[in-house]
Amino acid sequence: MRILSWNVNGIRAVEKRGFVRWLAEESPDVLCLQETKAHPDQLSPELISPLNKAGAVYTSYWASAEKKGYSGVAIYSRTRPLDIKPLGIAEFDAEGRVLQAEFKDFTLISAYFPNSQDGGARLGYKLDFCAAMRELCDALAARRRHFVLCGDYNIAHTPIDLARPKENEGNAGYLPEERAWMDAYIAAGHVDAFRHFHPGEEGHYSWWSYRAAARARNVGWRIDYHCVDKAFLPKVTSSIIRPDVEGSDHCPVQIELNAR
Repeated sequence: MRILSWNVNGIRAVEKRGFVRWLAEESPDVLCLQETKAHPDQLSPELISPLNKAGAVYTSYWASAEKKGYSGVAIYSRTRPLDIKPLGIAEFDAEGRVLQAEFKDFTLISAYFPNSQDGGARLGYKLDFCAAMRELCDALAARRRHFVLCGDYNIAHTPIDLARPKENEGNAGYLPEERAWMDAYIAAGHVDAFRHFHPGEEGHYSWWSYRAAARARNVGWRIDYHCVDKAFLPKVTSSIIRPDVEGSDHCPVQIELNAR
């Protein structure tokens, strides 16, 4: 199974940039989206039920924010999940932060972590969300249910996960509290799949500012992840970042599993 995760920064914006054609050609088994900024009733039929390159229909599932044009996640899947549901916590479901899809071998979680914002204005909300995601993953692991937690974490974990760590100390996404949560999450036995396959490698980013030609110069941040429970790691065959895919200020990240 090949799973892509992508913060599209507006599903209707990437539709204008060829998203439906790209999805058909790319044909992942599952695509998780973050920051969709739309409700399903605002979207074209081609976005709701696109086709893959073989002509099979993707089924799409949506968790939209109550506020129009804000936040939101979605999952496109070639195989219908056994079950799909939001997080189940009102303050986060109101912003369309999470979808959980149950497959035979594992639970797939598409998550859009809050931005802590300038001066840490939403840091408390962000850390509460992080705690909820840790609790969810710990609970799944405790009952031996494998998981993949993918999405935009809005956290650059270590200095090699952003091009200019010294200049960004104290900035949202690289705050000590955010990085400490990630430390504790990994220490609990959950695995950053990309770092497992690419330990210590620099220059790999998934988000770039639109300013100052940051993407062309690769002045970016790695803030999009696939994390898995440690027991599931033998089933993970690869984890890569896809900077070749344009259309958003983020690029997709990809994981491949021997699972279904």
